[in-house]
Amino acid sequence: MVSMGKKNRKAGKAEPLAPGQQADSVSYPSDGPSEEELNCLQTSSSSLQHKLDQLTELAIANNREEFVNQFVPLDLTPAETASYLADLTTGAEADGQWDNLIAEIVAISAGRGVDKIEGDQVSNAVFYFQHPLYKGCDREVSFVRTNGEWRAEG
Repeated sequence: MVSMGKKNRKAGKAEPLAPGQQADSVSYPSDGPSEEELNCLQTSSSSLQHKLDQLTELAIANNREEFVNQFVPLDLTPAETASYLADLTTGAEADGQWDNLIAEIVAISAGRGVDKIEGDQVSNAVFYFQHPLYKGCDREVSFVRTNGEWRAEG
């Protein structure tokens, strides 16, 4: 096991740490945030971030049914919800629609490409961002909180 030494300021040598002793904090010079870090803007709402993370996990697991059940507005009828799920699971364009939707959710969850977030982020939030798959395609996705539950705005 390698132990960190505390720098001896007078001699410039490292000494072994005594039991229970902590090493001085180490800092490294930075050339500033990366381009990727500069282009990230996440929500300030922990409950909305939790919902976005949950949707991301469902998307990565390819659990389309549960994703739809957690994503669609609460005022949709069961028939409307089933129709939306069918659009994402059956037909020639289903996989493409699914890929676009999950790419957007993953992007806003991580804050990648998000230019701004409008709304109070307590009851509503609108994410403005660049589509992660289509260069130059501006997108916006709205979420509203109803009875403590964040959902896409219809």
